[in-house]
Amino acid sequence: MEINTFGLSGLSDIQVKASREKYGTNVLSYKKQNAFLDALKKIIKEPMVILLLAAALIYFLTEKTGDGIFLSLAVIIVATISLYQDSRSRNALEKLQDFSQPKCSVIRNGMVMDINSGDLVIGDYLMVEEGKSITADAVIVHSNDFSVNESVLTGESLAVYKDSSSDENLIFHGTTVASGLAIATVQAVGNETRLGRIGKSLESIKEEKTPLELQINNFVKKMVMVGGMVFLAVWLINYLRFPHILDSLIKALTLAMSILPEEIPVAFTTFMALGAWRMMNMGIIVKQMKTVETLGSASVICTDKTGTLTENRMSLTKIYALQTNEICDVEGHVFDSATQEILTLGMWASEPIPFDPMDVALHDAYLKNSSEDERHAFHMIHEYPLGGKPPMMTHLFENSHGQRIISAKGAPEALMMVSHLSEFQKQNINEAIFSLAKEGYRVLAVGQASFEGDNFPKNQQEYEFSFKGLLAFYDPPKKNISAVLDAFYAAGIAVKIITGDNAQTTGAIARQIGFRGAEDCIGGDELMPLSLTQLGKKVKSVNIFTRMFPEAKLKIINAIKANKEIVAMTGDGVNDGPALKAAHIGIAMGRKGTEIAKQAASLILLEDDLSKMVDAVAMGRRIYTNLKKAIQYIISIHIPIVLTVFIPLAMGWIYPNIFSPVHIIFLELIMGPTCSIIYENEPTEKNTMLQKPRPMTSTFFNWKELSMSIIQGLVITAGTLAAYQYAINDGADELITRTMVFSCLISANISLTMVNRSFFYSLFTTIRYKNNLVPIMIGITVVISGALIYLPPLASFFGFRSLNLSRLLISIVLGFVSVVWFELVKWRNRTYQQLK
Repeated sequence: MEINTFGLSGLSDIQVKASREKYGTNVLSYKKQNAFLDALKKIIKEPMVILLLAAALIYFLTEKTGDGIFLSLAVIIVATISLYQDSRSRNALEKLQDFSQPKCSVIRNGMVMDINSGDLVIGDYLMVEEGKSITADAVIVHSNDFSVNESVLTGESLAVYKDSSSDENLIFHGTTVASGLAIATVQAVGNETRLGRIGKSLESIKEEKTPLELQINNFVKKMVMVGGMVFLAVWLINYLRFPHILDSLIKALTLAMSILPEEIPVAFTTFMALGAWRMMNMGIIVKQMKTVETLGSASVICTDKTGTLTENRMSLTKIYALQTNEICDVEGHVFDSATQEILTLGMWASEPIPFDPMDVALHDAYLKNSSEDERHAFHMIHEYPLGGKPPMMTHLFENSHGQRIISAKGAPEALMMVSHLSEFQKQNINEAIFSLAKEGYRVLAVGQASFEGDNFPKNQQEYEFSFKGLLAFYDPPKKNISAVLDAFYAAGIAVKIITGDNAQTTGAIARQIGFRGAEDCIGGDELMPLSLTQLGKKVKSVNIFTRMFPEAKLKIINAIKANKEIVAMTGDGVNDGPALKAAHIGIAMGRKGTEIAKQAASLILLEDDLSKMVDAVAMGRRIYTNLKKAIQYIISIHIPIVLTVFIPLAMGWIYPNIFSPVHIIFLELIMGPTCSIIYENEPTEKNTMLQKPRPMTSTFFNWKELSMSIIQGLVITAGTLAAYQYAINDGADELITRTMVFSCLISANISLTMVNRSFFYSLFTTIRYKNNLVPIMIGITVVISGALIYLPPLASFFGFRSLNLSRLLISIVLGFVSVVWFELVKWRNRTYQQLK
């Protein structure tokens, strides 16, 4: 449908270019910090880097130049990897920000078009409507029922009504439209807007750390403290045995390096940022990073009906006329005077510039079925916005001859309350409503009033209306919605419908799509008086909530949260904002969602497709599971490194210093990429969406999983120490012993990487998972490790010696066996699961 531009042609392409060149772009640009330097400063403060620099300095002081150069190069390599991971994460987040830039509507070249807000220029006619964000400062030239929420600038939460004829005719960047529609001429863009001038305050706002991030940081801090205490103890032991201060310091630094799990925070940042980037490629914008870790715990999804379960493609299908007490089809029907009057009144009660799907449908039907278009002959002289419980709206129009039209539309209950109807008429209307609603139609009532003079009543309910009839719209269910619901149910996620529509229409749609609990519902007015205890029980047993208004929606979300559920809430309208904000996961619709809904939400579905939420939950579970695999791997592999360094020293074995800093840093360089590259790229396990949601109360480092990682690490330690003792008993010297222990540890590292790809499925299953990085990373590890042992210059530098085949095989088998036993644990878990 062609949108009315009220005779405004807007700027031409040449004028747009000239305005942009003269006044600049509509971008808020503040002083930006140097991300590279910030990342570099962060790296320099890392405990591992500090230890490496200290060890390199000691080597240089003791004239061990080769070792000093190696550790200096190691610092560069570690810094390069960290900077790469940081830039990778930052680039992913910047793409998200660019992708989620708001759109705006402008009149240019006599047409209404959608553009990126950054392309807006001074002189543009900006068209803003209910729920949209205002993207520049502008002066209103036309408006109807227009109010703005300016709390971002003023702190005042109440909406301010504005129009072109009053002092309140300016709108400002960053504010949102609470109701109605306006066309305004852009006066300021970018830093010259009011928001731009006070924007410096935005720079000081710091993002809060998520609960998972705090858990990880606390764990790493504790390990740093442990490392510090062990460092001092080992330094003292070494110094008492061999009173050489710098040599003792090197040995203590070696152990301290092996304890620090610096890969964990790097893995967390990488997994979260790349997870958000992956979701963006799936058509899901993640606005808040904490959402990624919360998704896997979602246990209840509250969804609107219109636009989420249905297409939000309203078509006027049937009209009921009270005068004739008949329901007629719109398509292929020749309208009588009563039916035509109801259609025309419905159009007048709609917005003059329609943006709501029902208003658009009414304007379209009016044009199609009317012999003469009278819209240009009348102008609006007064209006009453959508309000009341149940809601209705009223418009007053007048032409040049003084002829007046007063038309209202809204919930049938609302129009029936303000009309004089006999009991017989009420019975006929209710029968018609029930007949239409049970087939899934959305029903609106239409009424007409008369009024002389200009002293209009304060409230629309004060008019004496004549009830004319009903308009029935059909919004078909989405084709894939039944499969989407089945996927949620299979994942252990409950689904609840929260809608402003009536019970009959919602129940009919629910039955059509196979919704569980379609037979029971509760209305907003019935829900509000309930106590917290009563409401808590009700939200557990009831899955359909009808005739809901913002306060009722918010009350439902809070009641579900009080039941210790993790709530996801979908919404697209202005009145969904509070509930979206209150939900653990607020989900806004990208196409038809209002800017208010998008601002309140933490996720945006670009295609308004709820099936993407199934993908998002699966991705959230995948990211959480893979991050847990990575961290359990880090803990498991750190334990044998620490104990292999510490036990020979503490026990006074023949070769007490089996590893030096150069060996530790090499092992660190293997572990870092393994955890953050291989595990991040792991696919979703096939049983992921068949498990119950993870309780939000469960901590990331729970004792059961932590103890399993510790046991894995201790068994690997037993394998490396067995290799040590075998070498000694076989008459090997220190170089051969070190090489066998190192080879055993590399074998265990590779085996652990493969085995821990799943804590449920066997190695024979996971080896078929599609992850191209697994063979690449393992191949690189094997080649480099082989070079260190069998290339004389490298072997000499690292203190290794070439192993014969039997010693090499023994080292590899010991490393493999020290890990593969975990397959028996997984087999037991699978057997137990099948027996349940």
